[in-house]
Amino acid sequence: MKAMILAAGMGTRLLPLTQNKPKALIEVQGVSLLEHTIRYLKHHGIQEIVINIHHHAEQIVDFIHKNGSFGLRMEFSDETDELLDTGGGLYKARWFFDDNKPFILVTSDVITDLNLQEMCVFHNKASSLATLAVKRRKSSRDFLFDKVFRLCGWQSNTTGETRIVRPVNDPIRLAFSTVHVISPDIFDYITERGRFSIIDVYLRLAVTHPIMGFEHDSSLWFECGRIENLDSLNQTPEIKTIYHTFHHS
Repeated sequence: MKAMILAAGMGTRLLPLTQNKPKALIEVQGVSLLEHTIRYLKHHGIQEIVINIHHHAEQIVDFIHKNGSFGLRMEFSDETDELLDTGGGLYKARWFFDDNKPFILVTSDVITDLNLQEMCVFHNKASSLATLAVKRRKSSRDFLFDKVFRLCGWQSNTTGETRIVRPVNDPIRLAFSTVHVISPDIFDYITERGRFSIIDVYLRLAVTHPIMGFEHDSSLWFECGRIENLDSLNQTPEIKTIYHTFHHS
């Protein structure tokens, strides 16, 4: 199975730490976010990974090479000329997913012990075009699902903006954990070009295709992309446990 790590962002919420360093190389408990993510994927059997790069891209390339690519096949999708957002970045890297099998898409700023194997089984059983890891937690925005966890809409909890794409009564509201399982067929339906969000693609396609939510309330999940979170994350014992589990697997 293959995976893509989104690591091209500017990391503005981590300034000034990201002024001279990419967000993916910011450390939590002495380990870069990128290494946390790579070891997580490797633990779950991923052997081939593509990373999109933009901000201080050469530092990420050097980091991967200095670590012997962690024993994996590692490729890069270069966005130094234009930052493409999540959807555009995935679409540019579509060449990597040439085996016609579902793949994983993750951001580089989350640490979790979410079971990817269970999520992939759910994805396949649901014949889903994309499956999104979701969790009951406070968030600035929620996805809205029906009772079988099919995506029906999206709502901002700060502005109140709501987008309903499929009729639903009393929707299940869950926060997105930025882990995706995606079927390669999705590339046939992406009509957007340039810079665009994969969330907009999901909402558009959810009208006619199964975009599913995989609830993982029992999993640990930590957002590491905000500077105000770093002090507490560096003192969180569960993160060290997660890292050691993945490092020694």
